[in-house]
Amino acid sequence: MQEALSAFAPWVVLALLGVAIALFIWEKWRYDLVALMCLLAAVLLGLVPAEQAFAGFGHPAVITVAAVLILSRALQQSGVIDILADRVSRSVGSAQMQLAALCLIGAALSAFMNNVGALALLMPIMIAAGQRGGPSPSQGLMPLSFSAILGGLVTLIGTPPNLIVSGYRQEAVGAPFSMFDFAPVGLALALAGVLFVTICGRWLIPQNRRGQSDTETTPLFEIGDYVAEFTVGEDSALIGTSVQEVERRSEATVQVLGLVRQDRKLFNRMRLELIQPGDVLILQGSTDDLQKLVGGDKGLAPLGRTDLAGDGKPNADAAFLEAVVMPGTRLEGRSVVDLRVRQRLGVTLVALSRSGQTVPGRLHEARLHTGDVLLLEGAEADLADAVQTLGLLPLAQRGIAFRTRRALVPLALFGAAVLSVSFGLASPAIALMLAAIGMVLTRILSLRQAYQALDLPVLVLLGAMIPVGDAMQSTGASELLVNAILAVAGDAQPWVLMALLLIVTMFLSDVMNNAATAVVMSPIAVAIAISLNLSPDPFLMAVAIGASSAFLTPIGHQNNTLVMGPGGYRFGDYWKLGLPLEVILVAIAVPLIPLMFPF
Repeated sequence: MQEALSAFAPWVVLALLGVAIALFIWEKWRYDLVALMCLLAAVLLGLVPAEQAFAGFGHPAVITVAAVLILSRALQQSGVIDILADRVSRSVGSAQMQLAALCLIGAALSAFMNNVGALALLMPIMIAAGQRGGPSPSQGLMPLSFSAILGGLVTLIGTPPNLIVSGYRQEAVGAPFSMFDFAPVGLALALAGVLFVTICGRWLIPQNRRGQSDTETTPLFEIGDYVAEFTVGEDSALIGTSVQEVERRSEATVQVLGLVRQDRKLFNRMRLELIQPGDVLILQGSTDDLQKLVGGDKGLAPLGRTDLAGDGKPNADAAFLEAVVMPGTRLEGRSVVDLRVRQRLGVTLVALSRSGQTVPGRLHEARLHTGDVLLLEGAEADLADAVQTLGLLPLAQRGIAFRTRRALVPLALFGAAVLSVSFGLASPAIALMLAAIGMVLTRILSLRQAYQALDLPVLVLLGAMIPVGDAMQSTGASELLVNAILAVAGDAQPWVLMALLLIVTMFLSDVMNNAATAVVMSPIAVAIAISLNLSPDPFLMAVAIGASSAFLTPIGHQNNTLVMGPGGYRFGDYWKLGLPLEVILVAIAVPLIPLMFPF
């Protein structure tokens, strides 16, 4: 019986992975949940020993990714990168040069820090550059996103797939890749890719659909389209009612953003305030919703739509902020009502944009997703607290007060860790985690901020999928799959198989998480090398490059999702720049990989 089960084990593993890949692509359930279900199914089917089920969470790749996330947050907090990038963008003249400068900085940063963190640092700077005559968001954000992804190809810690393939190399030959083993190929690909997106992006990326020119940028939301003012007269039916009751009458389609009474200005924390004659109500809602609420009340005198910006206006104290929902934040998959954002934080959701399109209806009940752009209203201090608490990325460039210690200490700790890994003094997991702990001990980050920096869905995905990937090798599933590939390929040269592996990996990474792609494809790469009695290095390098080359869709990489709303992009816009970029990468990688890593 046991022998019969063992005979079917490779097929069961392949079927299980096929279901997991389908669920990753479907995206009905989040990828970390799919990975956990896949792991537990493998345990119940006897493919993964129960005592090793959660060994993946202690894998060096998982620890290293966690440390890099903490270090990335510390470098963001220091402000030194913001100041450097802003000064560089201001010092160059043309919009094209500003774009090239910021894309090169993004690629350089992502070689040593989290790709999403590098993009988050530079997005507000790119948008601010557009306001000074630089590239508009539509022309700048997609090249910036692609550049931050490309930079991860250069070093061991640049992206999770590199760490994963390094782990499989250690199992295959007894030694992992070192810090800069990826550089000979990765640096060439990154430079070629950045050069392509900065030069050719202007012709391949659609112009901003909000009617902007190449050198003009405006906020995603025109506040006057959502906000209007009304004066409460002596005969208004609203006199004596509370602000909360006004919102209830509109069935929550209209929100009261502010109430001005003589010299007293109230924002957000006013729901029980009773309305009096002479009050000015600042209401948010569509024209139709406002008309339904106030149309029959002759005591309400409209002051018209407003831009909430002019001096001397009663609402001049209202502050507004555009911010993007980041991956893994508390808002992801929830609404502002679920988190009681207005009551707890004192800010109001005024408008919501998803995939470049404004979302109508009851905004406070809308389930939010990564990449959604929010227009928030509140006092400036409340907005700053809300951004920090909710983990949002503000699209306005933040002001940084440069402090030498805050800037130099994280750079010194991070530099020491990189040098330790480069000279073989410590493993990446140990050296980088020591540096991360140093950030907390030196109070660059609080312990809470360090934990908040962890992207738990990615860590869970890695920890759950690594044992499943190991099961591909232990059950013979990888060998079975490779035999089928070799039977089809016939007497094809090794470089043909390597090119095929690269292209298939690229395709998978465009529709599923890059770390999951690396876990699935790395055992196949090692099995191909063993079957042909060749070095696994060129095949693993092909997997690393392919897994980190997600440029065809907004769902292939979190960076692409984040720029979709602020850039005004649609789903089909990505392949117009991404497809020729992937063709260029394949054309360079196929001859270069065997040159640097002989078969």
